[in-house]
Amino acid sequence: MKFIPANIILSRTDSIGDMILTLPMAKVIKDYFPDTKVFFLGREYTRPVVEACMYADGFIELNEFLKEGFLIDGKPVYAIVHVKPLNAVAKHAKKLKIKWRIGTTNRIFHWNTCNKLVKLSRKKSDLHEAQLNLKLLKPFGIKTDFSLNKIENLYGFKNIKTLDANYAALLDKTKYNLILHPKSRGSAREWGLDNFELLISLLDKTKYKIFISGTTEEQKQVQPLLDKVTVPVTDITGKMSLPEFISFIAHCDGVVACSTGPLHIAAALGKDALGLYAPLHSIRPQRWGPVGKNAEVFVVNRQCSDCYKNKMACHCIKEIHPFMIKEALDKRNKN
Repeated sequence: MKFIPANIILSRTDSIGDMILTLPMAKVIKDYFPDTKVFFLGREYTRPVVEACMYADGFIELNEFLKEGFLIDGKPVYAIVHVKPLNAVAKHAKKLKIKWRIGTTNRIFHWNTCNKLVKLSRKKSDLHEAQLNLKLLKPFGIKTDFSLNKIENLYGFKNIKTLDANYAALLDKTKYNLILHPKSRGSAREWGLDNFELLISLLDKTKYKIFISGTTEEQKQVQPLLDKVTVPVTDITGKMSLPEFISFIAHCDGVVACSTGPLHIAAALGKDALGLYAPLHSIRPQRWGPVGKNAEVFVVNRQCSDCYKNKMACHCIKEIHPFMIKEALDKRNKN
């Protein structure tokens, strides 16, 4: 008879998009251990992503976990999987005497803090991030080879907040409701405001209702785009909380963005998720692209090396012509 862990923590302490790509792990665990509780450990701003997942039993904020004598519902933690390696988390997991502490052989500190090591090199692998995450379940005896077509059905992104009436009123049921998300909070190479401006000018305004989204901090950065466009667009930058924005995406038809959280949210919701990527190996779409039945990526077909020197300026991603995005949207637009 196989053992059944009472609970498992999946530790992913980085961004929203990364957390989205970790959610399928919960479904796979539940399929193998139906009675096991699965919790996600992360930073507070990713909580709404986890709470939207029907397979997650709870969210644990990073600083809460790092407290002395941490327990889950009054019980010791049985297992933790370090999906995103973090030394402080690994050390504390060992201090808590968690029975199963799973990490990769590529992190030196895991040799001292983990007792279940998986030989896994993300840097050298040709697999997608979501596929690599699932490889870490191998010590449980779980099958870890999943196609992206299989993974796109494992999110369980169903616990969506009811859309506020004020935001619902912004939508146009007679048109394709499209969100353009120009910025990335510095986490990705960006397409450029000029390209978004041209895309807006190319789209048929009788068929598209266009929204410009972004965080409160990005409002000033996006303003030049809003000032230049000569057709009506709706500015929603900084106006919604993350749960509200997730709900708004769920009621829209598509998102165009670079490698950001909103793009992965749209993919997880089954929406049209059109991703703009640079051909840099470390951020290639084969590793970081959106995974969803209606996801599509755009990247120029070339080897890029000169853009490595400047984190944000990338002429390669800016060479994706807006007409390509316009054509892709028109094929999807049934209105």
